[in-house]
Amino acid sequence: MRPAPAGRAFDAVLCDLDNVIRFYDTAPLAALERAAGLPEGTTTDIAYAPETDLPLLLGRITPDAWVESIAAGLTERVGAERAHELGRALADAPFRADEEVVTLLRRARTHVPLVLVTNATLQLDADLALLGLTDLADAVVSSAVEQVAKPDPAIYRIAAGRAGVPVERCLFVDDRRENTDAAAALGMATVLYREPADLREALGPCAEVATGGAAVGAQRAGREP
Repeated sequence: MRPAPAGRAFDAVLCDLDNVIRFYDTAPLAALERAAGLPEGTTTDIAYAPETDLPLLLGRITPDAWVESIAAGLTERVGAERAHELGRALADAPFRADEEVVTLLRRARTHVPLVLVTNATLQLDADLALLGLTDLADAVVSSAVEQVAKPDPAIYRIAAGRAGVPVERCLFVDDRRENTDAAAALGMATVLYREPADLREALGPCAEVATGGAAVGAQRAGREP
């Protein structure tokens, strides 16, 4: 069993990936938009509109097809060649992991199960490998694999099941209010993430290093995903 800090209000942590753990460098894209005479953010506004983004996040189209959809929304404004350049710059934007958040989550996992719950593409496994985070969580629940995306309640129930705890004993962390609201409606404790301090406060004693051999044993004998 994993050590249980006194007074803990949750028995598992369910955590978003993007804009909590993973952050993209969109500066190159912004430079291309300025050069094209577009307001910064124009490309992402088109790319992340539900009709463009959701098919990708449900695994129904490839990233290349997503780029084509983005380009289609930009072509009238900047021409086909530049539209494809902008779409590709977004799709290929470099990313990094926030090491402070990763450290907090690794500590939390020595106390309770940790499940990543992310609206992601079918490239997620490769992305986690690039980040060096394939061993971060006990399980990963991806919208593209499960065919359901946040804030649909079904994906939260799947994640709680992978953690092996009731939904009302989960702490859910996300940067989007509609996602935390959906989790709260199921009875989960929630964190609307803005900075690492938000996560640290919510984790409480679980943000501390577990001591003794019990933590190591629990890490290895954690619940099956």
